[in-house]
Amino acid sequence: MADINLLPQDDATNGWNNILPTRIPNLPLTDAVSADWVIVGAGFAGLAAARRLAENRPEDHIILLEAQELSGAASGRNAGFAIDLPHGRQLQDELSVMPRHTRLARSAMDYLQHQVDTHGIECQWSPRGQYHGAVSAHAFKTDIEPFASILDQLGEPYRLLDRQQLAAEIGTSYYHGALYAPGAILMNPAALVRGLGDSLPENVTVYENSPVIQADYGGTITLTTNTGSVQARQLILGTGIYTEDFGFYKRSLIPIALSASLSRSLTIDEQKALGGQEDWGLTPVGMPGVTMRYTQDHRILIRQKVEYGPGCRRSDAYRKRLRVVHQDRFNARFPMLPEVTMEHTWTGFVCAAQNQGHGFGKVADNIHSAVCQNGIGVTKGTISGLLAADLACGRDNPLIADLQSLGTPNQLPPQPLLGLGVRANLAWRHWMGRAEK
Repeated sequence: MADINLLPQDDATNGWNNILPTRIPNLPLTDAVSADWVIVGAGFAGLAAARRLAENRPEDHIILLEAQELSGAASGRNAGFAIDLPHGRQLQDELSVMPRHTRLARSAMDYLQHQVDTHGIECQWSPRGQYHGAVSAHAFKTDIEPFASILDQLGEPYRLLDRQQLAAEIGTSYYHGALYAPGAILMNPAALVRGLGDSLPENVTVYENSPVIQADYGGTITLTTNTGSVQARQLILGTGIYTEDFGFYKRSLIPIALSASLSRSLTIDEQKALGGQEDWGLTPVGMPGVTMRYTQDHRILIRQKVEYGPGCRRSDAYRKRLRVVHQDRFNARFPMLPEVTMEHTWTGFVCAAQNQGHGFGKVADNIHSAVCQNGIGVTKGTISGLLAADLACGRDNPLIADLQSLGTPNQLPPQPLLGLGVRANLAWRHWMGRAEK
């Protein structure tokens, strides 16, 4: 039996969610119910697992428990990229591993494309590709050019852009240059999560605002909430950083806080002053760098702040200070937009492993997990949920081997050494990449 003490309590500041129409959530669990399957967590992993289970076992009843409302947690708070190419620290892997990352990501993107098309999900879905930008000439040489070399070896298409070429496409001349890769997809992640959750098959029952406070494992799974309980034969966990409280991957998951701000919509004159393409997305070189999006409704997103996030809480005072930082980053990049201000500022909490492993697979006789996507939740969360459902159902899928080959989260040192080590590592990476702010 596991008592779950750390519960999600994300605030209502998520800009992606707040610019959407009001949605009536599914009712919370208020009774003792039973099902064939229960899934905890309605992020990208849990939603994909629920849909695939419904397809694999159309006669089974599936219950999906979400501690908050759909799109309220990390999946609805990210920067809104579905990225198909190896990303970040994955580039440190051997070249032979890269195609596995790409197969997994593109399978997830194909699945999401199908759901968007089939169910008419309005989420500003845009196959625009992705810019990977370097502020300094040094970073362009040490990060962008080696990335291009890897893509050459993989046979992947890309374009290298200098300062003037990039400015013509995204409006700002702040960057020394960038690599453009055409495969990425942009979206409003909160709208995508809402659409996926509201279009699940009929044999899936969703309960929102139903955090699990106790889990009893055995031949029958019993999950207890404040106002009800679920009994089921099988459990799939899509619980992200909260998975340790459920008794799995103990001392293996690192909570990371990522923060962003979203501007008000640009006026017609401001859109003309910015210039460039209708919408675009840019990811940075190095941790201190700024992830940016220009959305189809003419807003600019600034995401810049990566911190150790134990407890998964942030205050209003913290967000107020952070908005000033994000406004400064915005002003440096877009001096032609002096009157544009940040309208929303929020933080989301994701799960990372020191070795970039994934919390995927069978963790007990009747329990499977799809957690720890290392900040690549749209694609890795989606594919891990799909594959967890296939694995649990005994369905042959060659992508299972691809995901399993990427490893599982390694053990971490105990506190306070863990906290000291993570903070020191992040501080060092911020210092080394300070020219990219």
